[in-house]
Amino acid sequence: MKKSFLPMMTIFAMTATLTAVTYSAPHSDFVLIKGGSFQMGSPASEDWRSDDEMQHRVTVSDFYMSKYELTQKQYASVTGENPSNFIGDNLPVENITWLEAIEFCNSLSRKEGRVPVYTVANGGATVTWNRSANGYRLPTEAEWEYACRAGTTTPFNTRKVPGAEETNFYGHYPYQIEQNYFHDEVLETRPGRYRGTTVAVTSFTPNTWGLYNMHGNVNEWCFDYYGAYGTAAQTNPTGAASGTRRINRGGGWNDFGKNLRSAYRAATPQGNKSFNIGLRLVTNADDSVKGTVITHEASMRHANANSSTAHATANTAGTAANMMNSVANDAAGKALIVFYSWGGNTRGVAREIKKQTGFDMIELELVAPYSTNYNTVLNEAQRDQHKQARPPLKTKIATEQWAEYDTIILGYPNWWASIPMPIATLLESYNFSGKRILPFCSHGGGRFGQSLTAIAKLAPHAVLEEGLSIHYSGGSTLARDVTRWLQKNGIVAR
Repeated sequence: MKKSFLPMMTIFAMTATLTAVTYSAPHSDFVLIKGGSFQMGSPASEDWRSDDEMQHRVTVSDFYMSKYELTQKQYASVTGENPSNFIGDNLPVENITWLEAIEFCNSLSRKEGRVPVYTVANGGATVTWNRSANGYRLPTEAEWEYACRAGTTTPFNTRKVPGAEETNFYGHYPYQIEQNYFHDEVLETRPGRYRGTTVAVTSFTPNTWGLYNMHGNVNEWCFDYYGAYGTAAQTNPTGAASGTRRINRGGGWNDFGKNLRSAYRAATPQGNKSFNIGLRLVTNADDSVKGTVITHEASMRHANANSSTAHATANTAGTAANMMNSVANDAAGKALIVFYSWGGNTRGVAREIKKQTGFDMIELELVAPYSTNYNTVLNEAQRDQHKQARPPLKTKIATEQWAEYDTIILGYPNWWASIPMPIATLLESYNFSGKRILPFCSHGGGRFGQSLTAIAKLAPHAVLEEGLSIHYSGGSTLARDVTRWLQKNGIVAR
C-alpha cells in the first residue's frame, strides 16, 4: 500500500500545483491599484453634478487594472471580429454590448489559462460573477471611480480642467462652457479642437496612477447595474442585484466636458452598443474578496418607479422580448411619433418618419415656449438643464390614447449634449413601462451626446432601441437614413 500511496500523493501535489490559482499581473500593461477608502460621488457644490451622484464612503481592495482601454487589435485577436465604428489596431474597441464585453473577458481568460469570472444564463438575463476567480473582468463602478480619481477629490483627476490637448472629447465644449458660452474668456480651460473620432489608447498623459484616458476617448463598461447609491459606507460594492441598465464611465470622444467628470454616471441597456463605449480590463490582485454575485435583468413590464406623475398604465401585449423579436411593422405594434423641435430640424425628421410609416404623430408644445432668438434660447436651454427644470407641456395626451401605444418614436434636438428638458417632462409625465422607445435626434456634430443615458435613466423600464442621429436637417440622405434605421428596428416603410 505504501508503494502505491506515495506516487498518488505526488501526482495529486503536481496537479494541485498546475491548477493553483495565481493572482499576478497579467503583463506589463497592468498596474496594481492599491486598495483604500474614498468619497465616491460628488459634493453638492460640484457644478453640473446629478442627483444620482450622492456622496458616500467606499472602501475597495487591491486589484490590477490595464493602463489602457482595450484595443481593436486585442479584441480581434480573441474574437476574430472588429465591430468598431472607427478602425485602427491601436484605437479602442467600441460598438460592443456589455454582454459582448463580459464574453470577451471569459474568452481571454480561457485563452491565457485563467479561471473565467462570469457565467451567463437565460440569454444574458442572469449573470453570475465568481469573485475569487483570477480571470479578466470589468471593474466595478466603485473600482473605476477610485482608479480614475487616483486620490483626487476634484471634478477631474487633473490639476486643472482638462482641455482638448489633455484628453479626447468634444473640445469646443470644455467644463462650464454652458453658462459661459458667450464669455469663455473667464473659463479655466478654453475651447479647443474637436477630433470627431477616437484616438490611440496610448494618447495623452496618464493620471498619477499610470492609467491613460480615464477621461474621454470612449466610455468604459462597468459591472454594476445602474441604481441609487444611498449614503451608508460600503466595502467592495457591486451595485444592485437587478436592473435594466448597466453603468459605463469616463465620457467619450463626442462628450462635453461636464460628462467627463470622475463622478459622472452613464447608463445603457446591457444589450445595446454605441460608437463611444468600450472597456478596460481588470483582474483580482489576491484572494481577499470571495463569494458569488448573481445579477438578474429586471422585467421591462414593472411599473416605472421614476414616473411618479404617470397618467396611464402600460397596455403592452406580450413581453418586451416578444416585441423585439417581431418582424416588419408588427415589431412596433401601434406606434406614436412624439417630438420636440425648436428650429425645425427635428420636425423635418419626424415628418419623414411619418411619411414612411403612417404612424400617428404629435409635436410637443410648451406652456411657456422658449425664445425664438438663437442666442437667447442657448441660455434658456442650459439654464433649464443646469437646474433640471421640468417645463410644463401645453400638449396633453389622453390616458386611454397613451395606453394604446406599444412603441414611442421619440425625437428631439441634442441640446448641450443631452435631451431638452421638455423631453424630460414627457418622460416623467407618462408611464413608459414595457414600451419600446426608438430615439432620434438632430445635432450639430455631437450625435447623441449623453441624451440616451438621460432617457435610459428617466424611463428605466422601457425597452430602449437603436437610435438615429441626424446632422442638422439630414440633407439629401435623410430619407435613406430613416429607412435604414426603421429596418434595423424591424419596421418596414409602407
